[in-house]
Amino acid sequence: MVKAIFPGTFDPITKGHIDIIQRGSEIFNKITVGVYKESSKNLMFNTKERIELIEDSIKNISNVNIMPYSGLTVKFAEKVGASVIIRGLRIGNDFEYEREMALMNRQINPNIELVCLISSINNQFVSSSRVKEISMLGGDVSSLVTEKVKQSINKKLTDI
Repeated sequence: MVKAIFPGTFDPITKGHIDIIQRGSEIFNKITVGVYKESSKNLMFNTKERIELIEDSIKNISNVNIMPYSGLTVKFAEKVGASVIIRGLRIGNDFEYEREMALMNRQINPNIELVCLISSINNQFVSSSRVKEISMLGGDVSSLVTEKVKQSINKKLTDI
């Protein structure tokens, strides 16, 4: 059985993330979505909220579970018994970043592989940062996130 992790902050989860999870679930026996707790990014949602949004977004995918984590991603993979780290690639800069991380992770644990899935064409430009920025400026993000995520973003923005 091949287990994989798909790590990220998912603040918030986008249709691009969901696409990678869905496609990865068809390749690997089990995927653990790792929600990184200690981000240097300016987070809109706390860890619990991000997990709830992911749960709602992927509820129809049976071989995926979600766990919060902190520390090194490769150590999280070891902890859950995963031999693969899944990453989505959008733009060229993503490749350079992921290559560097893969080489560093291989130094820590040479038994964990990186598998990169190229984002679907309609998700090439989608990022959580852009979703938040567009939302804060009053734009419509309906095509980029689920309805539940959109509602949660709007609620956060009205509570500010």
